[in-house]
Amino acid sequence: MSVFSKTTPYLMMTALIVAGGLACRKPAPAPAPAATTAPVAAPDAASASTQKADDGQAAQAAAEEATRKAAAAKEAEYRQAAEAALKDVHFDFDKADVRASDKPVLVGIAAFLKAYPQASLVIDGNCDERGTVEYNLALGEHRAHAAMAYLVDLGVPSGRLSTTSYGKEKPVCSESTESCWGQNRRAHFTLK
Repeated sequence: MSVFSKTTPYLMMTALIVAGGLACRKPAPAPAPAATTAPVAAPDAASASTQKADDGQAAQAAAEEATRKAAAAKEAEYRQAAEAALKDVHFDFDKADVRASDKPVLVGIAAFLKAYPQASLVIDGNCDERGTVEYNLALGEHRAHAAMAYLVDLGVPSGRLSTTSYGKEKPVCSESTESCWGQNRRAHFTLK
């Protein structure tokens, strides 16, 4: 027997194994196409329009914020002016006439109402603890009307004013002294 005949079965077997292995192998993936980069183009009309819209929205939001802050500042100014102007006026015992010493307070209230045409007031008439409930309610009403009439004489439209009477039901002082009673005989002003 020759060497060739002894090695032939081995060679053939090796060839079959190699061929079988090659046949079972997965093919290599195809190379990815080379990426092409387009030159950077100038912004087109659509992106320019989008940018303008974004700028417009930002400007609108800023304008709305500025308007909100301005309105809040005006409201704070209005409240401060009201607090400064709306002081009580006081009355003598068993009287509903505006005292000369309280007329400047009413002039200040009228000036506030003229400066702020959106303002409307409720005028509360109050009394001290002496007298009956019915009598003090009527006297409180007369006091509120006297303050209202004085404001109307100063040029405040009556439609911006209303009155109510609490009689002796809302005292600011509870001692039974002339000083305390004097504090309770008043017209009190509140914003509607």
